[in-house]
Amino acid sequence: EIYSLHVDCKVTSRFAHTVITSRIVNQANESREATFEVELPKTAFITNFSMSIDGEVYPGIIKEKAAAQNEYDTAVSQGQSAGLVKITDRKLEQFHVSVSIAAASKVTFELTYEELLKRQLGKYELLIKVRPKQLVKHFQIDVHIFEPQGIRFLETDSTFMTNELTEALTKVQNETKAHILFKPTVDQQKKNSELDETLLNGDFVVRYDVKREATAGDIQIVNGYFVHYFAPQEMPVFPKNIIFVIDRSGSMAGRKIDQTMDALLKILQDLRPEDHFNFITFNNKVMEWKSSLLPATEENVASAAALVQTLTARGGTDISGALLAAVGVLEKAEGLPERSVSMIVLLTDGQPTSGERNVEVIQENIQKAINGKYALFCLGFGFDVSYKFLEKMALSNGGIARRIYENADAALQLQGFYQEVATPILMQIEMQYPENSIQGLTKNDFKLFFEGSEIIVSGKISNELDLLPVEIKAQSHTSDLTLKEEANVKEKEQVFQNQKYVFGNFIERLWAYLTIQQLLEKAISVEEEDQKALEAQALDLSLRYSFVTPLTSMVVTKPSDQQQKELANKPTEAG
Repeated sequence: EIYSLHVDCKVTSRFAHTVITSRIVNQANESREATFEVELPKTAFITNFSMSIDGEVYPGIIKEKAAAQNEYDTAVSQGQSAGLVKITDRKLEQFHVSVSIAAASKVTFELTYEELLKRQLGKYELLIKVRPKQLVKHFQIDVHIFEPQGIRFLETDSTFMTNELTEALTKVQNETKAHILFKPTVDQQKKNSELDETLLNGDFVVRYDVKREATAGDIQIVNGYFVHYFAPQEMPVFPKNIIFVIDRSGSMAGRKIDQTMDALLKILQDLRPEDHFNFITFNNKVMEWKSSLLPATEENVASAAALVQTLTARGGTDISGALLAAVGVLEKAEGLPERSVSMIVLLTDGQPTSGERNVEVIQENIQKAINGKYALFCLGFGFDVSYKFLEKMALSNGGIARRIYENADAALQLQGFYQEVATPILMQIEMQYPENSIQGLTKNDFKLFFEGSEIIVSGKISNELDLLPVEIKAQSHTSDLTLKEEANVKEKEQVFQNQKYVFGNFIERLWAYLTIQQLLEKAISVEEEDQKALEAQALDLSLRYSFVTPLTSMVVTKPSDQQQKELANKPTEAG
């Protein structure tokens, strides 16, 4: 029986540190398995895990993946254990460990993970999955938020709330801080008074955004590390020249093509009058809807909608031919707005089976053809795609890849993705800092900035710097911008000094988290020897800051009478 389950989450300036503690007692008069199962966001890194059984602590130890694998005993190398972490849905992965405990014994499991909350469509989202599978005497979720810029709005949302459960939820907030407490009694947790079934099953979500005044963003500094947040608002939107490249091969038949049609009809409605667009559909043949880009007038949108409704799926998959055709249309386009953003959005659910089939050749040809001029976004529908191939192609061409999960909400996933890239407001953004006084600077130049998102740059400041000057250069739809800001290092350090729930080196950990994420992302689209160097750097940081990343494993040790060691690895979308 789980007699206590506590989720304690501290968010300091978008960096979330979550500790989940579960206390279990064995009420039976013989030994039983105690299980600890937690779903955590895919974007998070596990940083700590331990089990305490009758006062004896068994810690998880983070090591380089290969070294951890070697430690692992032979029984496991023969494939008897599946590892402790697996992807469960589009946002979550599950950590699962069980241990056998004696009659009347108690075990405490504790898992810690960290993540940098990413601003999407104008808000940050903290997702806590709640699924105890039984009534819990002491159940509690605590979320503390501290945002020095000020909290602009804050909301909680849950998929399992009832009127009675709402009474167990309290929210206290002032200008810069918020505390959300959810503490339902056993009676409030029950589905009904007769049965011992729990209502607590689903998502508990906190969404918020911060206030923004400074034009050149906001700088925060702790212990010599800085983070710079930049999210300009109310800027004119660049017109888009967008080509949708849609797979209509046989495997798309049925629900997938229907959901794609639903999403495209809504996306067409969202095009702005100053946008230009075209459709290319493909199976083993590539069909261009029109030979050139058309302005998104009401007539053209209606005519495109009529085409979308006739989409049928059969035949093979010529990804290469379709993408090269899209590049061709953009190359010969005339009369487009002078300052505009050109993008290609590919949606496919399979491997290339027609035309050029070698993924390396396709990647090379597409990169040559695009030549840095257009952004390529790749959406992989379901699990038959080579996600690695799509991800590499998108990241090599200034875009991103996303997997669309084959659920009832696939059309919403597609629309959600479009909304994220629908409003480009800046291009060629350069974030400049004094070169000789900053070390370990994270990525500081960005091709595109979309409204509702946020640029984050972090680094280490050398000791003798009193003022940190910042200069941002970018192109907006109407002009070339230069924004300047200066941060007083001592004053900025002061902001976090007396905050009791700020863990001291959080900006340093934020810097490490961001650097690892960026090194791993960069490694996807470079040559093999460069890849090794980037991964070595990411591994070094993962070990130094104790993060379970795709390059490290956590070895979980158990009492001597049980299978001794298990491994927790970080799964990736590309598998």
